[in-house]
Amino acid sequence: MGNIESVDGQSEMKHHIMPLKVPMPDPTELEERFAIVLNSMNLPPDKARLLRQYDNEKKWDLICDQERFQVKNPPHTYIQKLRGYLDPKVTRKKFRRRVHESTKVLRELEISLRTNHIGWVREFLNDENRGLDILVEYLSFAQCANGDDFSLDKAKSWSRSIEDLHQNGCNTLVLIVCAHLCCQIKYSLCELLTLSFYFSYGSAANSKTIKNSRLVSQKDDVHVCIMCLRAIMNYQYGFNLVMSHAHAVNETALSLNNKNPRTKALVLELLAAVCLVRGGHEIILSAFDNFKEVCKEKHRFEKLMEYFRSEDGNIDFMVACMQFINIVVHSVEDMNFRVHLQYEFTKLGLDDFLEKSKHTESDKLSVQIQAYLDNVFDVGGLLEDAETKNVALEKVEELEEHLSHVAEKLLDVENETMMKVADLEKQLLHKDKELATIKETYESTSSQVHTLRRMIQEKDAAFQRHNNIEKQLLELEQQGTIRLRGLVGGASLGDLGLLTASMSGSGGLRVTTPAPIEAVAPPPPPPPPPPAPPLPSEGTESENSQENQLCMRIMCGVILSYIIMFVKITSDNNVYSYLIAIRIKKPIKTKFRLPVFNWTALKPNQINGTVFNEIDDERVLEELNLEKFEELFKTKAQGPMVDLSCSKSKVSHKVVNKVQLLDANRSKNLAITLRKANKTTEEICKAIQTFDLKALPVDFVECLMRFLPTEAESKLLRQYERERRPLDQLAEEDRFMLFFSKIERLTQRMSIITFVGNFNDNVNMLTPQLNAIIAASASVKSSPKLKKILEIILALGNYMNSSKRGSVYGFKLQSLDLLLDTKSTDRKMTLLHYIALVVKEKYPELATFYNELHFVDKAAAVSLENVLLDVKELGKGMDLVRRECSLHDHAVLKGFLQTSDTHLDKLQKDGKTAEEAFNNVVLYFGESPKTTPPSVFFPVFVRFIKAYKEAVEGNEQRKKQEEAMREKLLAQEAKQRDPKKRQQQQELIAELRRRQAKDHRPVYEGKDGTIEDIITVLKSVPFTARTAKRGSRFFCDTNLFDESIC
Repeated sequence: MGNIESVDGQSEMKHHIMPLKVPMPDPTELEERFAIVLNSMNLPPDKARLLRQYDNEKKWDLICDQERFQVKNPPHTYIQKLRGYLDPKVTRKKFRRRVHESTKVLRELEISLRTNHIGWVREFLNDENRGLDILVEYLSFAQCANGDDFSLDKAKSWSRSIEDLHQNGCNTLVLIVCAHLCCQIKYSLCELLTLSFYFSYGSAANSKTIKNSRLVSQKDDVHVCIMCLRAIMNYQYGFNLVMSHAHAVNETALSLNNKNPRTKALVLELLAAVCLVRGGHEIILSAFDNFKEVCKEKHRFEKLMEYFRSEDGNIDFMVACMQFINIVVHSVEDMNFRVHLQYEFTKLGLDDFLEKSKHTESDKLSVQIQAYLDNVFDVGGLLEDAETKNVALEKVEELEEHLSHVAEKLLDVENETMMKVADLEKQLLHKDKELATIKETYESTSSQVHTLRRMIQEKDAAFQRHNNIEKQLLELEQQGTIRLRGLVGGASLGDLGLLTASMSGSGGLRVTTPAPIEAVAPPPPPPPPPPAPPLPSEGTESENSQENQLCMRIMCGVILSYIIMFVKITSDNNVYSYLIAIRIKKPIKTKFRLPVFNWTALKPNQINGTVFNEIDDERVLEELNLEKFEELFKTKAQGPMVDLSCSKSKVSHKVVNKVQLLDANRSKNLAITLRKANKTTEEICKAIQTFDLKALPVDFVECLMRFLPTEAESKLLRQYERERRPLDQLAEEDRFMLFFSKIERLTQRMSIITFVGNFNDNVNMLTPQLNAIIAASASVKSSPKLKKILEIILALGNYMNSSKRGSVYGFKLQSLDLLLDTKSTDRKMTLLHYIALVVKEKYPELATFYNELHFVDKAAAVSLENVLLDVKELGKGMDLVRRECSLHDHAVLKGFLQTSDTHLDKLQKDGKTAEEAFNNVVLYFGESPKTTPPSVFFPVFVRFIKAYKEAVEGNEQRKKQEEAMREKLLAQEAKQRDPKKRQQQQELIAELRRRQAKDHRPVYEGKDGTIEDIITVLKSVPFTARTAKRGSRFFCDTNLFDESIC
C-alpha cells in the first residue's frame, strides 16, 4: 500500500521485528489516548458508543493496533510531487523522467485517501495544502491531450505543407515567414483550445503542455485521479468540498473523453451515485451542459450516446452507461422534467439502440435495459389510462347508483323474508300448540284405557279365583270332609271373601274331621281383588322387608349421583308437583390454578326446560386438549320540545278595532297553524264533521289538536255570542275558535281523524318490529350450533371454576360478555379467543353459528313493551271508531272499518305471538321475561357475535405474526450461516430498498462510506423510479443524513 511498505516488506517486518506489547498506562492517560484514537477513526456515534463500553484491556489493545499503523508520507509530499508535474518550466527531458513515477504517486495517494484516518484526509484537503484543487488541476492537465487530437492533426498538415515548399526550392525568407505563421497558428489554436477546454480558471497552456499531457494520457493517471476523487467523496467532509468546488464535477464529466473504457465506466458510476444525492442531479446536469459547450455538441449527451453505440464490445462500460442514463432520467421528482430528459435521449436514438440491444447475451446489460424500459414514462399510455380512468369513474357512479337501488330492493326483500319467516314461525307455534293438545288428549285417553284394562284384568282374576274356590269346595264336599249346606245357606258373600282371605293368608285350609286326615295345602292363589284385600301374614311381611331393603340400597346409590328436587308447576290454575332428579357433577381437578370465570350461574331448580337441560359439557371436556388450555390460562405466582314552526314565524298584525278574547300567544300560534291549511273556517269545520282526510292533512289535524278550546275559552265565546255582539268584530282566530267549539264531540272526532289518518303508518311501523321479535326468537331457540357453543363455554367454565366454586349446570347469558375479561397468563389471549381457536380446530362446522341467528340485530332495537302498548292503543282507537260508526252513519268510517279490521286483528295476533315466542326463548335460556326485555336479551347475542368475529380475526392476525416472526428467525439463522460480507450486502440492499419508498433525498448518511455503498448496490440492484404520485428518491431517512448542503 501507498502509506505502508510493500507487502513483502510488511511480512518481513512482522516476521522479524514484531513489537512487544507495551504496558498499559494509568486510566487517565488511557482514556485520553483512546479519545484521540476514536477521533482519528471518524466512527458514527453508535459505533463510537459501543467502543467506549469496552473494558480498559480492550481499549489498550485497540490503541496499540492503531499506533502500529504508521503513515508513510504526509499529505504535502503528494501535493509537492503533483505540483512538480504541473510546473511548465520543467524541461521536456526532466518531465519524461518524472512522469514515469506519476501513476505510482497517484496510486499511493488513492490508497492513502482510502485507508488513512480522517485526520490525514482533512489535512490533505485543508486551506493550506489545497489538495483538491491540485488534484483537479492535475486531472485537467492529464486529459488535456484528449481533446486536442483533431486540432493537432490540422497543425501537422500545416507543417507538412511548409516542408513541401522547402523541398521545392522556395525562398528561404518565404519559408521562414510561412514557418513562423504556422507556429503562430498552431500555438494560437492550442492556446485557444486549452483555454476554452481546461484552463479556464487560470492556467496557461502551450504546445509544451500539450505534449506533456500526451505523455500523461498514455498512462492511467486520469483513471487513478477519478479513483482519488471517489475516495475523497466517500467521506462526508470530502463530499461537501467536491460538490462545492467550481470545476471538480465538470472535470470528472470531461473525463468521459478518455479513451480507456474502464475510466469512462468509473466516471459514469460515480456520476450516477452523485445523481441520487439531494442536489446532485442538478450539479450533474450542469456538468453535462459544460461538457456540451466545451466539446461543441449540438445536443446534450450527444458524445455519451456516441460512446454508448461505439463501445458495444465493452460490456462493463455499456452497463455503466445504461445505468447512468436510467438514473439521470428517472431520478427527478418533476414528472414533466422527467419526460423532457427522456425525450432528450429519444432524440439521440436511445430507443432504437435499446430495441436492437434488447436481446444481448449479457445478463447485466439486459437487466439495466429492462430497468430503464420499466421506468419509461409513457405519456400516451398515461393519457389512455386517464381516459380509461374517467370511463371507470363513470362506471363506478353507475354501479354505485345501481348498488343503492339493489340495497333498497335487498331491504324490501329482507323485510318480506322476515314477514314470511314470522308467518311460518306463527304457523309453527300454532301447530305446536295443536300438537301439545293432541298429546295431552292422547295421554289422557291412554291412561283411561290402561285403567280400564287393569280393572278388567283384576275382575277376571277375581272371577277365576272364585271359580277355583268353588271347585275346591266341591271336591271337598264330594270327599265328605266338610259340609257346605250351612255354609252355603247361611254364609254371605262377604263371609266367602273372608274364607278366601283366610285361605290365601295361611296358604291352606285347615278343617277338623272325624278321621285324622292331614290338611291339604294347595299352592298360594293369585292376589285377591280390590274389594277384599288380603290380610298380611308373616310370610308376606318377610317378603316385603326384603323388597324394602333392596329398594333402600337402590335409592342410596341414586341419591349419591342425583339431586332429588320437589318442583311445583302452576298451569291453568292447577298446581302439579313432581320430583326431578339431576345428576351431581363431580369436581374437576386441574394441574394448575386457573383464573375464575365470573359468570352468573343458574340454580339447579332453574335448569329444567332450558337449553342447559339438553347439553352435556362433560362430554366436551373429553374431546378437548385441556393441557394446552391450562398452560394458556394458568394464573401467575401461582328539555321540553319547542314548536319551531310556530316560534319563528312573524307576528301577525292585528287590526286595532278587532275584539280579541283568546290569549295573545295562543292566538298567534293558532293563526300560524291556520295559515298552513290555507282554508276557511267553514271548510275546516265541515271537514272535521265529515271526517274528510282528503281536505285536511293529518299533520294539520295533529297541530289543531293542541288548540282544542278549553272550558274557560268556550265560556267566553258563548258569553260573547249571547250578548249578540257582531261576529265581524272578532279577530279571525277567535271567530275560528267560536265555530270550532260548536262542533259536537269535538275531542272524539279529532281523535278519530288522527287515528284513521295514522293507522296505516302505525301498522306498517309495528309489523316489522313484531316480525323481527318472532323471527329472532325462533332462530335463537332452534339453533343447534348456538347450543353447541354454549356447551363448550359451560365445559370450559366448569373446568376453570370447579376447584374453587364447584361445577354449575348453566349460566346467565350476560356471562357471555365476561369472556373477553378472562385472559391468559401472558395477557395476549382471552377466553373467547381460545374458544374461537377450539371451534376452528375441533368443531369447524360451528364456525358460522351466527348465520343461524336471524334478525337478532333488528330485534335488539325493538322495545316489545312499547310495541304492545301501541298495539293496545290501536285497539282502543278502533273501538272508538266502531262506537262512532254505530251511533252515526259515516261512509268514511265504514269504509275504514271494512279495510282495517283485518289488519288490526292480524297485528294483535302478531303481538300475542311475538310476546309468546319471546317469553318462550327467554325461559329456554334460563332468564326471566319480566327482567329481560328484548332490548337486553338480543343485544347479548349481537355483542357476542361481534366479539367472536373479532376474536377469529385476532387469531388470524396472531397466526400471521407468528409465521412472519418464524420466517424472520429462519432468515436470521440463514444470515448467520452466510459469509459476513454477503450478509452486510443484503442488509444494505434491504435498507436502500426501504428508503427508496419514501419522499426525501438526503445528502449523506451520518457515517462515511455511503457513496461507495451506493455504487456497490447499484451494481446489484437496478434503479427503480417512482410513479407520478410519488417521489423518485433513492435515500429518504433525513434523520440519518447531513443536510448541510441540501
